[in-house]
Amino acid sequence: MAGIEKTATVHWEGGGKAGVGKISTQTAALKEYPYGFGSRFEDDRRGTNPEEILAAAHAACFTMAFSFACDKAGFKTEKIDTTAAVRLAKDGDGFKIDRIALELTATIPGITLPQFDELAQGAKKGCPLSKALAAVPEITLKATLA
Repeated sequence: MAGIEKTATVHWEGGGKAGVGKISTQTAALKEYPYGFGSRFEDDRRGTNPEEILAAAHAACFTMAFSFACDKAGFKTEKIDTTAAVRLAKDGDGFKIDRIALELTATIPGITLPQFDELAQGAKKGCPLSKALAAVPEITLKATLA
């Protein structure tokens, strides 16, 4: 199977702090969705930001990897809820992502806690976004079996 490529585009107008960008994704899940300084570094909720999009992507990737791991191990997942928190921290004159905290709550009949923990940790380590984000110093997982 050949690689799968997905795309997103950004159009930006203006200077750094005063400028405004618009993000669009190939599927139109985001279509000219605004972002800028206020939505990234302040509490302007009229736009999105790269960290929020990264959090959504990581949560989605990890959740799917966990679901597939459960399938492979013979467990049927009823519900999986995942939250990802991406922290942007000051780094000298710039910024860096220094932590991603994943929180998983799942309902899976018949699974033991050790099995659940093993599958969750394996999904955290093995999902493509976790692998791509390996340079982040801290990626944590809090997994709760409901």
